[in-house]
Amino acid sequence: FSPQHLDDDTVSGSNWITENNVQHSLSQTTKTTRKPYCGYAQQTLSQREQAEQELLLAAIQWPKPPDGKITFAQSTDPTHSDFVIVKPSRFFKVGDQLEVLVRMKDFQGKPKQYGGDYLQARIHSPVLKAGAAGRIVDCHNGLYKVFFTLLWPGEVKVSVSLVHPSEAIQVLLRLREERPDRVYFKSSFKSGRYSETTECNVCLPGDLPVCNFTDLYTGEPWFCYKPRKLSCASRISHAKGGYLKGLLTQEESLFFQSDVNIKRPILSSGPDSVIVKPKAFADSSSMDRAEDPTASPSGYYYEDQWRSRTHWIHNFNKSDDITECLQGKVIHLFGDSTIRQWFEYLTAFVPDLVEFNLGSPKNVGPFMSVDLKHNILLKFRCHGPPIRFSTVFSSELRYIANELNGIVGGRNTVIAITIWSHFSTFPVEVYIRRLRNIRRAVIQLLDRSPKTLIIIRTANVQELGPEVSLFNSDWYSFQLDSVMRKMFSGIAVHFVDAWEMSVAHYLPHNLHPNEIIVKNQIDAFLSYVCPLQT
Repeated sequence: FSPQHLDDDTVSGSNWITENNVQHSLSQTTKTTRKPYCGYAQQTLSQREQAEQELLLAAIQWPKPPDGKITFAQSTDPTHSDFVIVKPSRFFKVGDQLEVLVRMKDFQGKPKQYGGDYLQARIHSPVLKAGAAGRIVDCHNGLYKVFFTLLWPGEVKVSVSLVHPSEAIQVLLRLREERPDRVYFKSSFKSGRYSETTECNVCLPGDLPVCNFTDLYTGEPWFCYKPRKLSCASRISHAKGGYLKGLLTQEESLFFQSDVNIKRPILSSGPDSVIVKPKAFADSSSMDRAEDPTASPSGYYYEDQWRSRTHWIHNFNKSDDITECLQGKVIHLFGDSTIRQWFEYLTAFVPDLVEFNLGSPKNVGPFMSVDLKHNILLKFRCHGPPIRFSTVFSSELRYIANELNGIVGGRNTVIAITIWSHFSTFPVEVYIRRLRNIRRAVIQLLDRSPKTLIIIRTANVQELGPEVSLFNSDWYSFQLDSVMRKMFSGIAVHFVDAWEMSVAHYLPHNLHPNEIIVKNQIDAFLSYVCPLQT
């Protein structure tokens, strides 16, 4: 493939899970011609990479509203919309499916005729501190089906929320393609006492001279405008510059209102809960297991403890249990602030694990904690740019793939990775390229040291308002997370499903989930490191 062929990146075909859960191609093949992202950062992909990228983009394609202008009054109104539980009074027992039908209406109370709204749903029993996420199917006609697996007995309540109307998703799509500069970055250049700061990004518009900081090993592109007097080699730091304002038209901004159509509950027009009876004793053993790692849901909370349906989780409630598990191990945490939370939790909870002061900037790192008595080394390092951290020294700005290439590995090496949030403002190809590089390094590491344990922490949901939605919407995160799960399926890595753990919990959504949720993530993580001997 020559770069010219990539100019009109043509993605055709798309699979939707429709009515009876059968995947089939859309009758008319949807061809979307997309502007290439950034002329000089053009990727030359092998045929295999090109094919994979097209499949990934097709898999996350989102239904579009009909052509023509849709006014705010015609957009989805969560207050007029409702849901019904299908056969709410029938006999339910643990293990059964519960089906919910969501019916969307606009602000005039008219039923919507097309899909594309982004919903989140969960079942929960507040008294039991139990909860699980639901699987949503878009019927493309204003109706949505939500499927839940009933995993505990008692009164189980259904909650559905509209995260964004379909009309808002179209705006998010436009921003992702047309305004990848909406978060910008900067670097400082310094020589002696003289310094300059210039703007940086994956791609810089215009004809001004630039410094090319594209990584020699991974080919990851990064550019800064050239300082007036200093050389490119004098770059000393990277930082987030800021967020662009005024991205929306007056009409578009109506689709992003906190108390109107961002993460608003959709209420039931009938009963909103069902009574679930326990399973008969005979079949209780396999009660909540699901061998398939793509099982939905992947787990559930019960008494505030996360129970995975794909692997046994035991609770590390005492710091001694964690010490015993990690004895003699080196743990590398790579990624953004949501995995830095793991570093902070473990360092605070385990008394013998003491942070060694590397003199790194607060919240940025790199960080290191050491337990000399039990020979444990815990390290955190942030991923390479784009990263919206305050100030990262150039010498500490490293790509995960390159770091993995420098790790020997083996049965005492544990690696955990999360990379998602800082990519939400870019076209998905930028993220796919990053994951391709990380995946290559992961495969090579597992090839030379098969006993190395590699865990990927997924994305999670967060609190959204009118501003945050344009840069970090759950919808962006959901799209990236779907890509990540597909790209790493079939590879010997393990997942901590932070996504469902944040959707299923009763606490308000937060980019940095509350400590009880972090504790559950750590329990899931450590249960891979030290599985129960069965």
